[in-house]
Amino acid sequence: MRPDSVRSFVAAAALLAIAATSGCSNTGTGPEAGPSVEEDTSSSSRIVPPPAAPSRPGPPPVTPPPSTPVPLIVSATWADSDFGVTLKVAPTPAGREAWGALDADAAWQEVLQLAPDADTPGMREQFDCHWTWARILEPDKPTWNLEPWRPVVADEQMLAEGCNPGGPEV
Repeated sequence: MRPDSVRSFVAAAALLAIAATSGCSNTGTGPEAGPSVEEDTSSSSRIVPPPAAPSRPGPPPVTPPPSTPVPLIVSATWADSDFGVTLKVAPTPAGREAWGALDADAAWQEVLQLAPDADTPGMREQFDCHWTWARILEPDKPTWNLEPWRPVVADEQMLAEGCNPGGPEV
């Protein structure tokens, strides 16, 4: 066979293969009518591949729920001590690592949700001292103990007394 004849034979065989696998109905138009084969009137034959089959639609995209803040405090539990009551505040691992400007406020709000009666003079100041300094000086301390019987003092005295003004650490 001559090269032109071989080329024509291969082209015709390819057209037949396409028609056999994808149908050759001439009914209907549009994308659901199936692939089309264009007729070429030039001297050399060419095969026009069928358009790509439409892909099946996947599941609709999932919209994530609004982000829920990571808890900073795992518990706030009242206990008795030799000096009076103490609130044992246990930070979560995220609470030990949070350094954002608003994190202390968010953590204190979590304490108040767990122990609403903790909102007394001096308690927030003790909490802030622990939030700022205890995490650095004693990063593995299991709880930060806050006592409502401690006096309200200036930040400098709070720090000088290790976040426990007016008495020993409980």
